[in-house]
Amino acid sequence: MGTLGSIAIAVLVLVLQHDRVHGKHAYEKLNKCDIYQGSWVYDDSYPLYDSSLCNFIEKAFNCQQNGRPDKHYLKYRWQPSSCKLPRFDVEDLLERLRNKRIMFIGDSLSLNQWQSLTCMVHAASPQSEYTIERTGSISSMKFLSHNASLMLQRNAFLVDIVEERRGWVLKLNSIDHNDQKAWKDSDVLIFNSWYWWLHTGRKQPWDFIQDGDNLHEDMDRLVAYEKALKTWARWADKNVDPTKTKVFYQSISPTHWNSTGWGNPEGKNCSSETQPLIAPPYPRSRHPAELIVEKVLSNMSKPVGLLNVTALSRLRKDAHPSMYGSGGHHGMDCSHWCLAGVPDTWNNLLYAELIRI
Repeated sequence: MGTLGSIAIAVLVLVLQHDRVHGKHAYEKLNKCDIYQGSWVYDDSYPLYDSSLCNFIEKAFNCQQNGRPDKHYLKYRWQPSSCKLPRFDVEDLLERLRNKRIMFIGDSLSLNQWQSLTCMVHAASPQSEYTIERTGSISSMKFLSHNASLMLQRNAFLVDIVEERRGWVLKLNSIDHNDQKAWKDSDVLIFNSWYWWLHTGRKQPWDFIQDGDNLHEDMDRLVAYEKALKTWARWADKNVDPTKTKVFYQSISPTHWNSTGWGNPEGKNCSSETQPLIAPPYPRSRHPAELIVEKVLSNMSKPVGLLNVTALSRLRKDAHPSMYGSGGHHGMDCSHWCLAGVPDTWNNLLYAELIRI
């Protein structure tokens, strides 16, 4: 071997050693980092995908297709204060999910996040064969190359809601047997519940709330939420094997219905908002349901990761469908999120959590 060949090999060895050391250092830094503390920074390489490539996205989330004229809201990337958030790596994620199932369990905000993840994967690997099917409350998108299933179970309360002679009863102390089986058969679980707990009138899907032997026409919704969450926590503590199944709870997704909350007395809601908040005065206080989630999780015996997206999402008053959510949600929508958009960041954070487990 000549001198040039020896030099080339030596350089390659140094590069590999540098990458190995640098990669290990970056991983250790990520492992110690609070990835939920940071700021939104403008990044012209965003969004991560073109939503027009995903014809399965709900029309209600597809703001560009619905005529939203501005695109700045697509260009913001979440940057933690003390580390670099790893860029979403589809091939690595699919390899981690080979022959596995990841399931989102919750309401339409879980649908929002599930559709984000399916589009992030599909758009990055458009030639990959996939199937989409729905059976009962469960939707599944399977990427055949890795036998990896990305699944959604529509389950707004996590606990039972049963039709009886007296009407529909929300049972705070029990979980449907079929739901339990679906959860136990999955490898990664992301739970979410809150949005429907505040519905009243025609939007309220139950007639009574049952707490133990007591039947109520109504009760304090925060109290009911905490009781239901404790029922879910007892199920997880009893049934989850942490060596086989990773469990996460998604924190509260904030809404932006009142513009005075972020210092815009001339506005009304999220309509016409085109820029994120960079700093206070908003948010001013923590969501009360956040505190309940943290309290319940802190008393669990099994490890459950908190996807703590509430504070960072509160800054994104610009990223809701607003009047461009026509399809499934008529009129103004300041609760769900445009796709592409904020749920992509939630999934990037989920990916970072899976890396550092």
